[in-house]
Amino acid sequence: MPICIGKGTKVVEYMSGYEKEYNGELTIGYSTTTEDRSGDILESQAVTESWTKEQIERVLDEFIGSIVQVPPMYSAVKVNGKRLYEYAREGKVIERPKRHVQIKRLQLTSDVELKNDQVVFRFNVLCSKGTYVRTLAVDIGKRLGYPAHMSDLVRVGAGPYQLEDSFTFEQLESLKEKGSLHTVLQPFETAINHFPKVVVDTEMESLVKNGAVLPFDHKWARFSVYNEARECLAIYKEHPNKEGKYKPEKMFWIGGQPMH
Repeated sequence: MPICIGKGTKVVEYMSGYEKEYNGELTIGYSTTTEDRSGDILESQAVTESWTKEQIERVLDEFIGSIVQVPPMYSAVKVNGKRLYEYAREGKVIERPKRHVQIKRLQLTSDVELKNDQVVFRFNVLCSKGTYVRTLAVDIGKRLGYPAHMSDLVRVGAGPYQLEDSFTFEQLESLKEKGSLHTVLQPFETAINHFPKVVVDTEMESLVKNGAVLPFDHKWARFSVYNEARECLAIYKEHPNKEGKYKPEKMFWIGGQPMH
C-alpha cells in the first residue's frame, strides 16, 4: 500500500484511480458468504470434471475487457446510506447496484490441480479501480458450472508502485534508527507520472509559482507543470470560465518557495 508523507500527501487524491495488479488463487468446489476463504461455506459441489490449462485459459479470456460485477454483500459499498457488510452482518441480502469494471489482463499462472474433489489454480489479474477480485473468482466458477471462491490474494501493484519495491514496518523502523529512511522514499512526482507534463521557461515558472491563471497551447484537461530543472511546480486544469486558460489545481510551490 503506497503511503504518502510530507508534500506527498498533496497527491493522494490522484492515486485512487490507479489500476491494480493481483496474484490470486481460485478454488472451485464451494462458495462462501464473503466470496473468499474467510467466510462460511454457502454451497458445496464436488468437481467431477477435469479441465486442461488450455480450457481454463479460454474461460479466463472471456473475462478480459469491460465486464459487469455485482459487489459482494461483505463489502464497503453503501446502499441507502448503509454499508453492505452491515446488512450482511444482520443476515440480510439486498439488491446491489451493478458496476462496470475493466479487466486489462487475466492470466493462468499455475497448473490446474484437482485436490479433494476441488480444482485449484493461480492467476494474475490487472484491473481497474473498483474491481472485486473475489467476485471475479466466483463468476469464473459460475462460468465453469460450479460454486467457487477466492482462496488467496496478494496485491502486487498499484499504479506505478510494485510489491518488490515495498518495505515492511519493521524494515522502515530499522532504516529510521540508522538515519537512512530518506534513501528509500520515492519522489512525490512518481504518483502523478500518468499526467501529461509541460515544461516551462524561467519567466513562466515565476508565474506558475505564484498561482497565475495562464494560457497553454494544448487541450489537456489536467497536466503537471515542471521547470527546466525538472522540478514539479503544480498541477493545472482547465479554467471553468475562461476558454483557453488554465488554473492551478494543486500547488507544490507557494510564494516562490517549495513545500515540504
